[in-house]
Formats: sequence, C-alpha cells, structure tokens
Amino acid sequence: MLNATADQPLCRPPVDVPIVLSIGIMAWNEEVSIVPMLASLLDQSIFANLAARGQRGEVICLANGCTDRTVVVTEEIFARASREHPARAGMALRVENIAKPGRNNAWNRFVHEFSAPGTHRICLMDADIVFNRVDTLHLVVQTMERNPRLGGASDSPVKNIAGKAAPSWRERVSLATSDLTGTIEGRLNGMLYCLRTDIARNLYLPRDVLANDDGFFKAAICTDFFRAPLDPSKVVSVREATHLYEPYLAVRDVLNNQKRQMIGQATVHVIIEYLLTLPEGDRAQLAATLRRLEARDPDWLKKLIAAHVARTRRFWRLFPGLLGFRWRRLAQMPPGRRLTHLPATIAGFAVTLIACFQAARFLRRGVSNYWPKAARQAAATAPVLSAK
Repeated sequence: MLNATADQPLCRPPVDVPIVLSIGIMAWNEEVSIVPMLASLLDQSIFANLAARGQRGEVICLANGCTDRTVVVTEEIFARASREHPARAGMALRVENIAKPGRNNAWNRFVHEFSAPGTHRICLMDADIVFNRVDTLHLVVQTMERNPRLGGASDSPVKNIAGKAAPSWRERVSLATSDLTGTIEGRLNGMLYCLRTDIARNLYLPRDVLANDDGFFKAAICTDFFRAPLDPSKVVSVREATHLYEPYLAVRDVLNNQKRQMIGQATVHVIIEYLLTLPEGDRAQLAATLRRLEARDPDWLKKLIAAHVARTRRFWRLFPGLLGFRWRRLAQMPPGRRLTHLPATIAGFAVTLIACFQAARFLRRGVSNYWPKAARQAAATAPVLSAK
C-alpha cells in the first residue's frame, strides 16, 4: 500500500506526454470491490513500460449513478497513486462522476467524450475483478500491436474458485461451465476487453442493449460492421493474460444472470437483423447511424424487440441457436472430457430454458431494462503472479 499524507503535493506527469492507452472502469456502487481491483490494476506492468517509452495510459473510473462512496474512495486512491506510485509518470488517473446511471451511457461517454483523442487503444473493464498477473494488460495490448488485423482482444477470466481443494458441487458445475465457454472461437470477454480506437469510435450502444454488448461488438468487428462474412479471427482471447472474478453460485443469482443474458442475446439478434436491412453506407458509419436512430425515436429498439417477441410465439425461439449452443460447446471438447462435462451441460441447458422462459415473459411486458446486482465482493483470493 502507498503511504500518503494529506499535505503532500500532487505529482502529475507532464501534460505533453502522449496518452496511448485509455482504460475505462465501469463502476456502479462498487465502494468495496473497487479497492482491491484498483490495487491490482495500478500494479500492472504496462504503466512502467509506457513511462519508459515516454508515453502514458489513462485510467478513468466511470462512476455512473453511484449512491455509495465509490467516487470518494476512488479519488483518494488515485490521488495517493499520483503522488507516490513508482510508475506515476506512465499514468493519468481521474474519476468521471456520471449522474445518470446505466452502463450504456457510461460506455458511450467514455469512448466518444472522455477518452483521450489520440489514444491508440481503448479498454473497458469491470470494477469487481482482480488481476492475478502483473503483465495481463501488457500481454493483451502487445497481442494487438503484433497483429494489426485484430480489432479487439480480451484476457482469459479465471474464477476465483479454480484450484480449490474441495469444491462443492455447485463450484464443480461452475468450473465445468467455464471450460465449455472456453471452446468459443473468437471470444470477446465482457469483463475486460481492448479495442482499436478507430473501431471503438465507430461503435455506439443504444440504451436498450442490455448485457451481451461484447457480443454485439464482436459481431460488428468480425463482419467489418456487418458488411462482410463473419471472420472470428479478428478478435482473440489471450490465454496467458488472466484476471480473477467471483462467479455466480446461488441459484437465484445464476438464474438472474442467465435471464439477463437471454434478454441481451435476443436484443443483439434483433438489432443485427435490423442493421442488415440498412444501406451499406449506414452500416459503415455505424455509430452515427445508431445515434441518429436514437435521436429520431428513443424507443426505436424497444419497438423492434416488441415486434420480434410478438412474432416469436415459442420462448425457445427467442434467438437462433438457443437450444443448441451448450451442446455445440460440449461437442468442441476433447472426446475424453465430453463425459465429464456432460452434467454441467445438462444443468446449463435446464437453466437456459428456465431463464429463456422468464426473459420472454419479461420482454412481452414491454420492458428491456433488466440489470440485477448480486451481492458479490472483489475476487481477491489469490496472490498476484509475476510476469513469466
């Protein structure tokens, strides 16, 4: 921990040092979890690497609609780091206190308003994860620098129960589900991802896209903004780069999260189907197009969702592939592991059906704003690993 005194002068790097990396932290009432998260973030080696190159990375806490002490706690940590952190020459730290709650509004304002104009990469991350490697961000950014074709890259999330000596049956199912998710090609992990700036600034989140925004971004990147066949190689998860997070284990939390995911999957399906009907020029300028649609009618997407749900009489047809995606993931496993992961697939399939039924009923009521907040702490249960 950095030891600070209130009367120490604030030491900031020169303003003419270029910012080449912008990191936005999504924070909604995270006064507890954000403390260990920021400790692990500020220990990332990328800041010292940038300082050595005469560059900076900015970290902006996007406190949206917070009613707790998230802003105060974060400002105190940032002020102390700006005075005393060994790599402070490579970082610029600030809080943006956004009165209006909502992840989408915070995302849009960060990408299009708050992030440095000349930054090369734009990263988004959650406030309740913890880095367990000091070189995670460096590895993600380095991967993008080495491959200019990449539009986006993520690290590989690790549940903080991994490696537990005697996991419960819920924990075993949860870990097996993570293994199955790892078979997805070209995955963009929503807890932490990095985008090329020109791509990020041609994206915009309509207010009714809830959850699965990373799926929407992946689809846009891998199809050149819906103008080309899908190419999953344009996004990548860096296997060696990791962070810890706390999984949902309580049945209620699992169902709520899956319900949110089903709503998100259906919404992304609807918006993509609509975008494909627009002229190619509108798709090429996607952010401007989505802004224009929202300015013309703030409920445009909600109306499309309502029409889709009205046409879709069977809840299991809420979006294509709903019944089969878990089984396809199982089929991608090595033959020897398919049997061991079959129980998790069956359990996940049952949860998907229940959550999908709840999501369809929810959407039929004309409501799309669903973002439950589970009582979770930060995932700081393992030591930070040095770079190998």
